[in-house]
Amino acid sequence: MPPAALAQRACPKFPNAAVRGIIAAMARIVFAPQLRRFTEVPELNVPAATLRAALEAAFAVNPRLRSYVLDDQGHLRANVVAFIDGRRCAESTVLADPLQPRSEVHVLQALSGG
Repeated sequence: MPPAALAQRACPKFPNAAVRGIIAAMARIVFAPQLRRFTEVPELNVPAATLRAALEAAFAVNPRLRSYVLDDQGHLRANVVAFIDGRRCAESTVLADPLQPRSEVHVLQALSGG
């Protein structure tokens, strides 16, 4: 397979990136260490434009993670919160918050009690 075809397969938005030696910047998604008690939590760099796309990329690596992060409606669970570049995500249902190429997404379990 020619190098350009390999590059297109690897990163369709930037088909000449690999040929030119360019590595496209990607958002990074990190899960709280507390989730490691229950399942494997990948730390990934993903070419995602939204919070939901970044989460789906993580779920593709570990499908069991989905049930710890999302409820049966596909919304963030009440005890889970996501931060994008240090700011809490705007809403927890659609998860359409935009990501920049170098965004940092942190998915945490919310603390409760008193």
